[in-house]
Amino acid sequence: MVPELTKLKPKKRLTPSDREQEIIDEAVQFFAEFGFNGRTRDLAKRIGITQPLLYRYFPTKDDLIERVFKEVYLNWIKPEWSSNLKDRSVSLEQRLVDYYISYAKIVHQYEWIRIYMYSGLMGNSMNRRYIRIVEDEFLKPICEEIRHECGQPSIKKHPITPLELERVWVLHGGLFYYAIRKNIYHSKVLNDFKTIVLTSVKIILEGSKKFKIEDLES
Repeated sequence: MVPELTKLKPKKRLTPSDREQEIIDEAVQFFAEFGFNGRTRDLAKRIGITQPLLYRYFPTKDDLIERVFKEVYLNWIKPEWSSNLKDRSVSLEQRLVDYYISYAKIVHQYEWIRIYMYSGLMGNSMNRRYIRIVEDEFLKPICEEIRHECGQPSIKKHPITPLELERVWVLHGGLFYYAIRKNIYHSKVLNDFKTIVLTSVKIILEGSKKFKIEDLES
């Protein structure tokens, strides 16, 4: 007697917008695991769709990568980060701590970090674009607020010096590298990230008080 064949449960039909989001969500996970050299054929198989259907939504792999960039980098930027950094009714120390704690909840995620690293290794423009956004929207305002905190000339009277900007990048990059050590190298890290942020912010603010603009130009 021939056993009765098990009927396969039909795959749920999705609206075009839901299907597109399904592809994007899975692509984020896929590229985080395999990098941008991962094949769209394998991605489609993982989702349970055909490669031609995937290309109906994203005609080229570059189109899909661009959409992943928007999903991972741009859509997660909170508008209030920039405005809160400039709110002088709150101490600068507290503003910086709040910013980096909130920022870390987004960018310290496994997928975010790995996609960022893969992109950088490939020389993809995503990283350069993201760095420009971070610098213009957050780090330059931080430089301006440090100037105000230390009673130094405004950036309108004296533009931000390269050394000032690099000093803030050291703070930003050091806190970011904490996430790389944790998610890429799987190193042992101190789990009290808030204390790490608070200590780092205190150091840069105290150090900034010891410099004049002339010192930062040398």
